[in-house]
Amino acid sequence: MREEYAKLDKAEMSIWECCELLNEVVDESDPDLDEPQIQHLLQSAEAIRKDYPDEDWLHLTALIHDLGKVLTLPKFGGLPQWAVVGDTFPLGCAFDESNVHHKYFKENPDSNNPAYNTKNGIYTEGCGLDNVMISWGHDDYMYLVAKENGTTLPSAGLFIVRYHSFYPLHKEGAYAHLMNEEDKENLKWLQVFNKYDLYSKSKVLVDVEKVKPYYLSLIEKYFPAKLRW
Repeated sequence: MREEYAKLDKAEMSIWECCELLNEVVDESDPDLDEPQIQHLLQSAEAIRKDYPDEDWLHLTALIHDLGKVLTLPKFGGLPQWAVVGDTFPLGCAFDESNVHHKYFKENPDSNNPAYNTKNGIYTEGCGLDNVMISWGHDDYMYLVAKENGTTLPSAGLFIVRYHSFYPLHKEGAYAHLMNEEDKENLKWLQVFNKYDLYSKSKVLVDVEKVKPYYLSLIEKYFPAKLRW
């Protein structure tokens, strides 16, 4: 999957165009499907902006964190929901019991592979999450797009994009032994962000046209005008 999507040959568009495209995506795992996805993005971003007014990179990170869900659209390969929107977890080491639906992981042959089924598996303690293979999903795709298109977001922003579905780590504290010092610092920001992600939806909708100039200015600050996807 990473080799296929690293080609970045699916589309060329701006960040804001992708935000609008996301309105075509219906995430079946989403606890609230009533509103367009752009409302979720903006509600998350506006809530963070109110509480952390000086961290403009964090406002933008909230806006873009779910853009990888375009993977479910035909133009981007039409991947099934289970391969795009679910929780993520490391491969190459023992599956932690905090992984959602853990009981089904015993069906995975890796569970019986002695190279993979120990606590560290193929990794060493403190190796850093950059060196850990995480299951594919919308997080890693958007991280790939941002990084390869030369974003100037700080490492904490990229960390949030890449690991916001890695609930075993940031909710349960699993796999923490694989983190390095930079990961630990970035995790603090991910835990801040997470409070504004799930269930941040409100019946009070954001006036898209009113806030659009602010977010366009952030996109211009941290991203090129057009990105390869």
